[in-house]
Amino acid sequence: MFELKRYSPADAAEWNAFVAGSKNGTFLFDRSYMDYHADRFRDHSLMIYREGRLYALLPACIAADGTLWSHGGLTYGGVILSASASAADTVRLFAELNDSLRSEGIRRVVYKAVPWIYHRLPAEEDLYAIFRECNARLLARDISSAIFLDARVKWSHGRKCGVSKARNNGVTVEQSDNLAAFWTVLTGNLNARYGVNPVHTVGEMELLASRFPDRIKLYVALRDSRVVGGTLLYDFGNVVHSQYISADDEGKRLGAIDAIYDRILNHDFADRRCFDFGKSTVEHGHVLNESLIFQKEGFGGRGVCYDTYEWTL
Repeated sequence: MFELKRYSPADAAEWNAFVAGSKNGTFLFDRSYMDYHADRFRDHSLMIYREGRLYALLPACIAADGTLWSHGGLTYGGVILSASASAADTVRLFAELNDSLRSEGIRRVVYKAVPWIYHRLPAEEDLYAIFRECNARLLARDISSAIFLDARVKWSHGRKCGVSKARNNGVTVEQSDNLAAFWTVLTGNLNARYGVNPVHTVGEMELLASRFPDRIKLYVALRDSRVVGGTLLYDFGNVVHSQYISADDEGKRLGAIDAIYDRILNHDFADRRCFDFGKSTVEHGHVLNESLIFQKEGFGGRGVCYDTYEWTL
C-alpha cells in the first residue's frame, strides 16, 4: 500500500513543503534546521508515498547499536502526517514500516512523539498505531509546563513581586540578536548549577537564528546596558516555546526572568494559543527539577507530557 523511500538532500524542497502543510510538523523538521548537526547523526529519514503522492515523513537516524531513533538529535520526532491521514491507514503504514525496517536488519525503534499541543489538527493516529501494531512500551515520560493563553491561571505572588522588583531597579526588557551575551549568562548558570553546557553552542544557535529569523527570537533583560537574563524562544505560530531560560546572580536577585515573561506573556505573544516553557525533568523523566517547575508554575504553567516509546522488531 505504501512506498518507503530514504530521504536524500535532493528531496529537501519536497520534504520541507510537506512539513509546512502537515497537521503535526514544526520547523524543527525543516531540513535547514534538522541538518545543522548532520555530522553527529547518521540520517535514516524516510519519505512515505501512497499512490505516488507523499503521505507521511519519518525524521530518523540510526544509532551506533543499530537502533532507529525518531529523532536522536531533536526534542521530538515521530511520523509527520498529512491532514488526510486516517487511523486505519496509519496502522497499515506502521505494519509496512516495521517490515521494511526488519528487512534492513533493524531490531529496535525509539520513537519520540510530537506533543499534542504542537498539532495544528488532532494527529495522534501514530500513538494508536504503535500501541496496536508495534506493541510499543513507554520508555520515558518528561513533563513540561504550558499555558493556554485564553484560559490562564493567575501568576503567583512571588512572580508578580519579581516584576515590580525588576521595574523598581531599572531592569528593562528588549528583543535582541546578541546571542553571545546571553550564551555567556546561560553557560555560566548551567555550569555552576548542573555542571553541563547548553545543548547548542552559540555558533550553532547563531546559524539557526540566521536561517529562521522569524522563528527564533531572543529576549533579554538589561541593567545598565548589561545582559542579566534572557530567554530564547521558538515561535511555531500558534505555540511559542521557550528553548532556554537563564539569569545570572544579579538577574535572579532583581526579578529579570519575571520581567521578561511579563512582556512575553502579557504583551508580545498574548494572542497566541499556547506557550510552552519546556521540560523540567532529566534521566528519562525520573528526576524532577522541582525548583525549575515551581518557577514555571508560578507563571501559570501546567503539565504537558513529552513521551518516548520503544518497540522491538
